[in-house]
Amino acid sequence: MSYESKAEPIRLGYLFDFKLPDSFPKEQRADLTDSFELVFRQGLERGLIDRPVEIVFREVEGLPKGTVKAVVDAYGELVDEGCLAVFGPAITDNAVPVREAIESRFHVPAISVSGADAWLGEWTFALPQGSMTDEPIYWAHLIAKLGHRTVGVIVEQSLIGESYLRHFRTACRREGLDIVAEQMVAQTAQDVGEAVGRLHAAGPDALVHCGFGFGIVHVNPALAALGWDPPRFMGTAFQNAWINPVMWRAIKGWIGLDQYDEGNKVGQRFLDEFQQAFGRRPQYCVPVVNRDLATVLLHAFADAHPLSPRGVKEALERVKMIPAASGAPGTRLSFGQWTRRGWMGAGYLVARRLHPDGVSSSLVDRFGED
Repeated sequence: MSYESKAEPIRLGYLFDFKLPDSFPKEQRADLTDSFELVFRQGLERGLIDRPVEIVFREVEGLPKGTVKAVVDAYGELVDEGCLAVFGPAITDNAVPVREAIESRFHVPAISVSGADAWLGEWTFALPQGSMTDEPIYWAHLIAKLGHRTVGVIVEQSLIGESYLRHFRTACRREGLDIVAEQMVAQTAQDVGEAVGRLHAAGPDALVHCGFGFGIVHVNPALAALGWDPPRFMGTAFQNAWINPVMWRAIKGWIGLDQYDEGNKVGQRFLDEFQQAFGRRPQYCVPVVNRDLATVLLHAFADAHPLSPRGVKEALERVKMIPAASGAPGTRLSFGQWTRRGWMGAGYLVARRLHPDGVSSSLVDRFGED
């Protein structure tokens, strides 16, 4: 290859602010990056970009188990290594303070799946795997639609839990639902027997969980000890089930918000390509959501002039109405000069139920079809 034909790869930082357990399956760990690799490889083969994209991966322990400092330091390392953009951090309690560091020190664009509006800013974009503001509206709508009228709430003591609760109270008023009890629990897996007992004594029609997800680990056993099996609802903490078997068992029987919809033909075509490339077909949220993240980044890298952090930021603002692989059919990806949340359409979240067998799940409802 001649001197004139060689070019340095585009570097994308991948900041994963949660350390996966050692027992985490290798195939599922590969799901974190394989969608990105496939989309970027296809972009190179199709001539959308003229150089490969190199993913620089960092896995650190941020909140709720670790520290914000670990996440800020990792972001700085990715910037120092020449990354033109960063995917992450993902967890709201890390993302909101990291935004301050991005705006004051780094000036390298980031795209996150955090659902906090406080993440959004000049350099910070989101394709949120949920939303502190949207999800409570969806819960209240679905609970009322199913005929329930009173609710008990389990709230993790965290920014995520408190944000959910504040907006859920408003959504319940709009839907005519009564919150008859609220119980605070730790944001890590602790004994919740007393809290669940107090909710049981209040006699709600249904339960709702507000939080990242670890606080729910011991709820099902506490319900079983009481002989109580109420309808129970949760947000996109439902998507944490893929992390490990503990989380999978914790949400059996729950209805949660997800972004995998088997009726989305864009997503199914992508999984066809994924299966051909990697020999497996992972039918859950991570591969299709990561495809969408990679797709908007691919378009931004292709349109960044110059190929610099600011050039990528401004190119992200020009990404418009790309069909999404995740969410309900018809979901689109679109940013703008002051549009930092990229999902377009109410159906970017769907409701699914994880069945008692702990293996299968099914679509419960799509939003925006009423």
